[in-house]
Amino acid sequence: MALDDEALLDSIQKQTFNYFWEGAEPNSGLAPERLHMDNIYPTSPKHTVTTGGTGFGMMAILVGVKRGFISKEQAFQRFVKMIDFLEKADRFHGAWPHWLNGQTGKVMPFSKKDNGGDLVETAFLVQGMLTVAEYFRGGNAEEQKLVERIENLWKAVEWDWYTRGEDVLYWHWSPEYGWEMNFPVGGYNECLIMYVLAAASPTHPISKEAYHKGWAREGHIVSGETYYGEDLILDYYEHDDSPVGPLFWAHYSYLGLNPNALSDVYADYWKLVQNQAKIHYKHAQKNPHNYKGYGDSIWGLTSSYSIKGYKGHRPDRDLGVIAPTAALSSFPYTPKESMQMLKKMYKDHDSLIGKYGPYDAFSLEHQWYLPRYLAIDQGPIPVMIENYRSGLLWDLFMSNKDVHKGLDKLGFTYKKTQ
Repeated sequence: MALDDEALLDSIQKQTFNYFWEGAEPNSGLAPERLHMDNIYPTSPKHTVTTGGTGFGMMAILVGVKRGFISKEQAFQRFVKMIDFLEKADRFHGAWPHWLNGQTGKVMPFSKKDNGGDLVETAFLVQGMLTVAEYFRGGNAEEQKLVERIENLWKAVEWDWYTRGEDVLYWHWSPEYGWEMNFPVGGYNECLIMYVLAAASPTHPISKEAYHKGWAREGHIVSGETYYGEDLILDYYEHDDSPVGPLFWAHYSYLGLNPNALSDVYADYWKLVQNQAKIHYKHAQKNPHNYKGYGDSIWGLTSSYSIKGYKGHRPDRDLGVIAPTAALSSFPYTPKESMQMLKKMYKDHDSLIGKYGPYDAFSLEHQWYLPRYLAIDQGPIPVMIENYRSGLLWDLFMSNKDVHKGLDKLGFTYKKTQ
């Protein structure tokens, strides 16, 4: 059946929204880490919910209201359920862990020593919560109470504590292993939103020096290199020799943080994210490995399921595995090229699409796919498509007064919404 562009966008938004609506963990209402349509070997324990993916899911639920999939009241009731759970769940100096047990609220280790606070996942969750708070700000008494509860959780995150007294943010802390994960976050990756929120905190802010010295590595974050004829603009993590990252680096921080007209002394962020998407597109067109299917309508590499486990796919580490979220979440940056991918998927590869939209990853070269989903890959699809269509999530998040203060503190210029 032929679908026009708008109907196709409605369709994929509804399917991916439903991962977080119908597919939610029943007790908590939070996003399941993954869902398998084949019920073969669950690769994370039962009832595992993901905090960062839940932040994406909160924004997807607002898309559901905008597009008429659910009512505002239904969304409100779900958000109350989610906040009820998050208030009681394990936190570590205000930061949630990567994974929680959706039945008990107890931490579930993401890896052996990763069993405490995860500041990056917390940032993704807070980005979603603050967007919800702005949506209901100025509402009725019940809605105002929800906003107040969200703001109390936001104020409880001890961003400054996660600096260890240094000019940089650390990703993890565990009550059992302390700082042994030892991951100071610096150099460009998916974590810009963490630094913005940490600077924006009304109660536990970091200094601007932590951003400039830690994240920006005293200016060494700037790149003068090009790749596939596009300026890279920023350099990646100092121990990573890849010229460009997986495409989720252009999505996770920008579900709420609007890269349009966003700049600081280091980068024009619109050019940065748009160029990253263009590089991935050009890589598929050039197809240096001659992988089957690559081209104008099959493109985009990111971290996803792969033929053997979970892999961080990118142009210089290309295993022939495409993740639909890469191109589809890039709609604001590459609308024509992303639409080509969307139409191709639904017209010629409908076996790769299930209940909650396109499956996580596939390889035409290796004749491989899994009927499985990951929250962090499905979530950006409806959100970024909505930002492309209406700017909804960007407008909400960018109207937050604390966010303005954080951006001002770090020296950003940006598009303010009221």
